[in-house]
Amino acid sequence: MKVVCLLLVLVAAVAADKIPDFVVPGKCPAVDTEGLWNQQRSEHARYAGVWYQQAITSNPYQPNKKCNRIEYSHDGHGFEAKTCGINAEGNLLRHNGKIYPNPLGVPVLSIDYEGMFASPYTILSTDYSNYACIYSCIDYNYGYLSDFAFIFTRSATPSDNYIQKCLDVFQSYNVDNSRFERTEQGSSCPYDALEAL
Repeated sequence: MKVVCLLLVLVAAVAADKIPDFVVPGKCPAVDTEGLWNQQRSEHARYAGVWYQQAITSNPYQPNKKCNRIEYSHDGHGFEAKTCGINAEGNLLRHNGKIYPNPLGVPVLSIDYEGMFASPYTILSTDYSNYACIYSCIDYNYGYLSDFAFIFTRSATPSDNYIQKCLDVFQSYNVDNSRFERTEQGSSCPYDALEAL
């Protein structure tokens, strides 16, 4: 229902020549979501645990600006998600959400956080132990899309080669690497306080 409402808003915005910044001309890249789904679904339990956001493309739905810590709990079907970080005002902030198999049977996960619309959640690549390259892309009519990309690592201060692995993956799908902004992580982040939120 949230997606339908968003689509109606986007159609109205396009008709009024007021397109939101995150809706741009183009078409989502061809991703073998069925192949990825078949490869990954038996491994979803391994994806659970703590991840640290290392880089992100512009995303109005992500209020945290640094120290993002994401914790996924697998329930055998999908994931409970808890994202904690520090927002632009310097406050600790927590968002709760869910990741679950697409209810329409499309071979992809869906992500649904508080105050946001449900959208595709595609793990383009992961080794489960070090890095994960996450992509969400939605095609609209009239040749428009919105897409968001994330680079996660298990360590708050990973080796750069794990970040580069994701950049290479995104580049192979024609996602412009210059769109990524690094997320501040490391010794300045209050991870114990974030975990306790």
